[in-house]
Amino acid sequence: MIKRTSKQYIENLLSSKPDWDILDIGCGYSANKYANIICDVEDLSKVYKDKKFIRLIDKKLPFKDKEFDFVIASHVMEHVEDVDFFISELQRIANKGYIELPTKLEDNLVFENKNDHIWQIDFDDVKNKLIINKRIQYIEPILTVSSIKKLNKIFRKSLVLELQWENSIDYILEKVDISNIKKISIFTLFRKYISKKIRTFIR
Repeated sequence: MIKRTSKQYIENLLSSKPDWDILDIGCGYSANKYANIICDVEDLSKVYKDKKFIRLIDKKLPFKDKEFDFVIASHVMEHVEDVDFFISELQRIANKGYIELPTKLEDNLVFENKNDHIWQIDFDDVKNKLIINKRIQYIEPILTVSSIKKLNKIFRKSLVLELQWENSIDYILEKVDISNIKKISIFTLFRKYISKKIRTFIR
């Protein structure tokens, strides 16, 4: 089962489990402080000298079945080519974990995401499922990664999906008909905003 959670709840949970084997996968330079094993495609062994580091060289994760008590995948799933296989691998190596993802809004606002992300992922709160589809650019990006990180501090719930799973990760892959999707122009929105400001000022 997969459900919404909060990063703070996960931090509190992990802090109370010092005996757990916790893997953080694909974290780059931002590993969770409670993770004792780090796995990434980049060689970060010198960065994580106080933790066990394992470099990922294949899409199959280099771990035994149910090797971990908890696995963290923060801002990883939207990047992987074979998302089906990645999800199955998370379920294979652990019974529970935390997944963090950008919302479609954050995904569309950031310049770098246009080339770096493959998937867009929503969460169905009724069926408790991930809804995964190929990435679509609905609006022209206007922010950098550093800018969105600043906004995350204020608008995190609108920009980030925080999910906890146990035993299984339920999801569906959807095909979106893009033929009727019209991209929203940021210049049009800005023009309307300025127009509104002018009318308000005149009044």
